[in-house]
Amino acid sequence: MSWNQRLESALQARREQHLWRQRHTIDSPQGVLVRVEGQSLINFCSNDYLGLASQGGDDLARAAQTWQLGSGASHLVCGHSRAHHELEDALAAHTGYPKALLFSTGYMANLGVISALAQRGDRILQDKLNHASLLDGAQLSRATSTRYRHQDYAHLEQLLEDSAAQGSSNETLVISDSIFSMDGDLADASQLAQLCSASQSSHRQNSNHQKPALLMIDDAHGFGVLGDHGGGVREAFNLTPEQLPVYVGTLGKALGGCGAFVAGSEALIDYLVQFARSYIYTTALPPALADAMLGNLERLKNNALRQQLRQRIAQFRFGANELGLPLMASNSPIQPLLIGSSDTAMVISEELRQRGFWVSAIRPPTVPQGQARLRVTLSAAHSAEQVEALLQALAVIKQAHGL
Repeated sequence: MSWNQRLESALQARREQHLWRQRHTIDSPQGVLVRVEGQSLINFCSNDYLGLASQGGDDLARAAQTWQLGSGASHLVCGHSRAHHELEDALAAHTGYPKALLFSTGYMANLGVISALAQRGDRILQDKLNHASLLDGAQLSRATSTRYRHQDYAHLEQLLEDSAAQGSSNETLVISDSIFSMDGDLADASQLAQLCSASQSSHRQNSNHQKPALLMIDDAHGFGVLGDHGGGVREAFNLTPEQLPVYVGTLGKALGGCGAFVAGSEALIDYLVQFARSYIYTTALPPALADAMLGNLERLKNNALRQQLRQRIAQFRFGANELGLPLMASNSPIQPLLIGSSDTAMVISEELRQRGFWVSAIRPPTVPQGQARLRVTLSAAHSAEQVEALLQALAVIKQAHGL
């Protein structure tokens, strides 16, 4: 089979399986109201949980006057500006860690951290539903990788005990998302921390051989959402930096911008500067963007935004339960409606669009076979009237499709 035949065969299979992915072009700024290919829609598929993607434009314009457009190089050549440094310091302070390190994207952060920390012979244990970037980072590291059943901490404990029984001198890295991107449920960070700590393992069999595992949590969907001050999963579970030593956050979701960061000890951040290839060998974020993100970080601290978000989540869940919609177990801004069939999910998504609502249909391979869903995401910027209008549209569609 030629290269072209391989490409055409894969594309044809994707079409026939109703799994064709398609981009939609937005003609307006990001927000709860968007214009998409000539149609005005209420946006219920963005990760802009606090409505900050439409904030900070004036900050960015002012910063661009100072910093202009590009960073010019990687951080370690000549691309690390005072703006980057100040944003790193502010993120470290907000999340409660000694230091933080900026990455150009969340995907690059996870690839860089995991492949730098874990080495051949080490063991990585991670949740089966972790984000693709976490799975890819493990593969890139060449460590032995095992996925424990989703939020099955007894399974994780058994895997940790198996590692101890083997008496290996190598290290173990445990990785989990905080809020899972497609199910919307929240990992038990306290239990993860306990399982990883040496003090909690002293009663176990072979405990004299067991070393503490290193815990890493990707808080992409939790930073800014969880905690009274938006500090994320560590604040929400009242963990110390020692209990959660590797913390990954994003600038592109609740913070409304672009990029990501890793927070941790001075030794961790210094190590990543030396060994994280996706940090070392890429152009730094535009300094104007880093400068402008400081304004949104201040806005994120306003707890009124999280209160508004929680109200919209409670409103949607109450209404969806009243309607008998196939709601999944989530108290986060991610509210999936489990449909099952990819074809049906696409049909309902299109019907919602015709009624003025943008709700994405999520299909395999992003989710398991037979678990296609509508991924409704809520924002503090949504009004109660907009959420009610979506519920009314879903009620009509439910009758038509027997959901």
